[in-house]
Amino acid sequence: MAKVSSVFNKISLLRDRYYKASINKEALIKLVSEAEIAEQVYNSNAIENSTLTLEETEKILLAIDLDRFITEREIFEAKNLARVISYIYKRAKEQELTLEVMLSLHKMLISNIRDDIAGRFRKDDERVRVGSHIAPPPKEIIERLEKMLGDYNASNHENIIKRIARLHLAFEYTHPFIDGNGRIGRVLNNYLLIREGFVPINIKFIDRKKYYDAFKEFDEKGQTTIMEEIVGKALTNSYHKRLAYLEGKKIMTLVEHAKEMKLSHSNLINKATRQTIEAFLEKGVWKIGIEK
Repeated sequence: MAKVSSVFNKISLLRDRYYKASINKEALIKLVSEAEIAEQVYNSNAIENSTLTLEETEKILLAIDLDRFITEREIFEAKNLARVISYIYKRAKEQELTLEVMLSLHKMLISNIRDDIAGRFRKDDERVRVGSHIAPPPKEIIERLEKMLGDYNASNHENIIKRIARLHLAFEYTHPFIDGNGRIGRVLNNYLLIREGFVPINIKFIDRKKYYDAFKEFDEKGQTTIMEEIVGKALTNSYHKRLAYLEGKKIMTLVEHAKEMKLSHSNLINKATRQTIEAFLEKGVWKIGIEK
């Protein structure tokens, strides 16, 4: 409890700094967000076993020919998810999250991949399994999602990390769609964060094992501790990155910073991973913003 509380206090301070640094910098904020879309797409799809690399994802989004054969499905998975991510940046501020919004985001995500299931929840005897978890039957989906949203809205006195972690776990436990649950679930995290005045997060493929451990913890114990840690670190990372740009810092890799300051690189990586220094991951490389 104390750990999450201290992370939330840190995020509150970063959020205040972000608001101050954001004044009259809308163009730069848009630039950082747009540059991040390929990374968001790559990580979210990679968690779902996509074979695309970050570089290939970028090429698909820029309509550049690839060096190897990529299935049509993987191309649409990249393009559709990029479209959904771009869409929510604007949409989240205009409309509260509802079941109808979830369905429209799902339709956008699954179109041209499986049009027969795009934009609808599971129905009749459509059951899904993830690992050892068998999702609840279709007849329970609407009630579970309404309860999930109700719990989220009723807990606005709690910190955002707990609320997002709990909602994400409840959504994935319900697995309301036949396909696309993980990607939509991560999009919903950002929909709500943006709506509440926070920055979006990017759950990284390299954290995949811990991410699945969080679902296991929730399934077996009903606890949200691991997911809270993932959301907290992702949010801190996102603020560190944006502040490095908005505050006009000199951005360098941790390797360069370690050499310049004669510090242990492994020690800095350890601190970056724990987010006890203002480092951030960008395209798989640890970087830090230094005062000029």
